[in-house]
Amino acid sequence: MKEISCKLLVIGAGPGGYVCAIRAGQLGVDTVIVEAGKPGGTCLNVGCIPSKAMIHAAEEFEAVSHMAGGTSPLGISVAAPVLDLGKTVAWKDGIVSRLTSGVAGLLKKAKVKTVYGWATFRDGKTVAVETETGTQIIRAETVVIATGSASVELPFLPFGGPVISSTEALALSEVPKKLAVVGGGYIGLELGMAFAKMGAAVTVVEALPRVLAQYDAELTRPVVKRLGQLGVEVMLGAKAKGVKGDALLVETSDGKSAKIAADQILVTVGRKPVTEGWGLDQIDLDMAGKFIKIDDQCRTSMRGIYAIGDVTGEPMLAHRAMAQGEMVAEIVTGHKRSWDKRSIPAVCFTDPELVTAGLTPEEAKALGEIKIGQFPFAANGRAMTKLGEDGLVRVVARADNHLVLGIQAVGQGVSELAAAFGLALEMGARLEDIAGTIHAHPTQGEGFQEAALKALGHALHI
Repeated sequence: MKEISCKLLVIGAGPGGYVCAIRAGQLGVDTVIVEAGKPGGTCLNVGCIPSKAMIHAAEEFEAVSHMAGGTSPLGISVAAPVLDLGKTVAWKDGIVSRLTSGVAGLLKKAKVKTVYGWATFRDGKTVAVETETGTQIIRAETVVIATGSASVELPFLPFGGPVISSTEALALSEVPKKLAVVGGGYIGLELGMAFAKMGAAVTVVEALPRVLAQYDAELTRPVVKRLGQLGVEVMLGAKAKGVKGDALLVETSDGKSAKIAADQILVTVGRKPVTEGWGLDQIDLDMAGKFIKIDDQCRTSMRGIYAIGDVTGEPMLAHRAMAQGEMVAEIVTGHKRSWDKRSIPAVCFTDPELVTAGLTPEEAKALGEIKIGQFPFAANGRAMTKLGEDGLVRVVARADNHLVLGIQAVGQGVSELAAAFGLALEMGARLEDIAGTIHAHPTQGEGFQEAALKALGHALHI
């Protein structure tokens, strides 16, 4: 067996892990990173990036389909479009390949040694990695666990055959004629809406009383409306029970049994931390439920071992993992850092998109009296020119000093406003700061300024 030693060992080359390793390498730390698959982890290879590529392809196909049907208000007519999903997937894979190669190059540039294989702890300072050429022993002064998360599998709907996870959904060679989606959260609706635009008959089965339950009803109303326009059938209060032949078995909200014909059954009921298979029992870390317990510096209960990203809990977002990874790399080199982020923006890439940053109105009310300012995109010129009037921007602030506590938006392309929302919260902006910032016209970002003006009592365009 080969043996190597290093100052820092990072287990997992997803967004958190590779950022941690790159930053440590930049700071001159002798760093090794271990990855069982390809650099970039779930997000880059089978999650965030490929799903957005497929969502964009679906949007383009739907837009051209409307033009072919003579229903486009833009006055554009074209021949009926044809979708070759195989070519779409190949295009998506090309983007992923370029990005994974880019991550590998950045690691190399930072002088990080990459070991491909599955790492298993032997003790708190030693791991054994099963590589293609044999077992590699790595001894490190400090270890960062960045093993990520995986799709939750239902015992009565095991993955295989017609039952697929988001990973398989992003690699289909043909659009299913009938698609059943189990779970009405962000993953299920993002992919379900995309396949509906590509021509699939989609049925969403959600056990809760409404879809996207983590968002308030006012924010999700435009998404629910769009689901209806796309012909997506939504079964609320319904529970998937299994699969029989080419049908999903469901218990409806009134307790009756139903069968949903489906060529594919996409299960999107959440993600779970990857805490098994890499020797957690050998190091006996304290846990917070199913997640690894960490403090405000991402330290675990064992000296010299840190954990970052999805394996440490919610919110399970790539940019949270990246921020934690960068922080830990600096802590390892002696910098004084701690996790004191005011906001971690979250984006749901449905149609229309959803963005949340900071506290919701209900969460803010629990802290005291608040002011809420809301501006509809129906009064925004840029939104109108993009056929995206259905949506809004909402700002939540303290009533006494006008400190902004939370910002939410729903609308076409609002994901790009997430940076402005996060920056405002991180810098401790007040309503007057946002209202007094000159926003370019015509842009959807003006809705942010107008929402702040509305909260102050003098919106200009409504």
